[in-house]
Amino acid sequence: MKTGEVIAWLDGEFHPEYQEDYDNSGFLLGSAASTYRGALVALDLTPAVVDEAAKHGLSLIVTHHPFIFRGVRRLTDGSETGRMVMDLIKNDISVYAAHTNLDNLPWGVNGGLAAKLGLRQTRILKPFATDAGLGAGMVGELAEGEECDTFLLRVKDALGLPVVRTSGHDGRRCVRRVAFCGGSGAEFIGDAMAAGADIYMTGDLKYHDFQRAEGRMVLADIGHYESEQFAKEIIFRAISEKFSNFACRISDVQQGIVSYI
Repeated sequence: MKTGEVIAWLDGEFHPEYQEDYDNSGFLLGSAASTYRGALVALDLTPAVVDEAAKHGLSLIVTHHPFIFRGVRRLTDGSETGRMVMDLIKNDISVYAAHTNLDNLPWGVNGGLAAKLGLRQTRILKPFATDAGLGAGMVGELAEGEECDTFLLRVKDALGLPVVRTSGHDGRRCVRRVAFCGGSGAEFIGDAMAAGADIYMTGDLKYHDFQRAEGRMVLADIGHYESEQFAKEIIFRAISEKFSNFACRISDVQQGIVSYI
């Protein structure tokens, strides 16, 4: 099998056409004519991930975050990106990314979060103007209302979070409708309020973002990597089911780039 055949299937499965205008998802590096030898799945492309793919003789790395995102002006051994590109080419490894297109699919990153948290009756938080079934974030309902602190402790356990940052609230406040967006979703705080959410969860919230809910709902920062970590499982499961005769692995070396003490 040629890598190009796998790339064509990935395009049909993850729909790069649904990515945001600023994004750079899809086939990023490699030759469609190369022989496919299996895939490694990771959230980010790092030197350790490249080494891992080479060690196992895999020919494709599929990540959530694209490693070529902003303009790259030089590819030399003087930069980490340049060294990775050289190693990828030397080992005949291609790279593919499914980023905001996977965020915008209902069964993607946010669908995975909804499943982990046991939410029902989910819908898109910020739907596309042309298709209400696609878009950013989600809103879902708990089977029964929970006290806010009880719910957040459950979220912390389900996602393996070392810490959760929240806006000031009465821990006994009832949570029933939950809005959330994996990754960086501060821009959708207003949409969560308009949806009548009791709590909105996302990553990368700044200090003043926590003031924007004006006491009308609780805001919780559950981390960028932590809220998107299940993208790896989604990508892995899809590739494994389609190409069951080829090796597919989730990276053993992939960790979040933020540490907590």
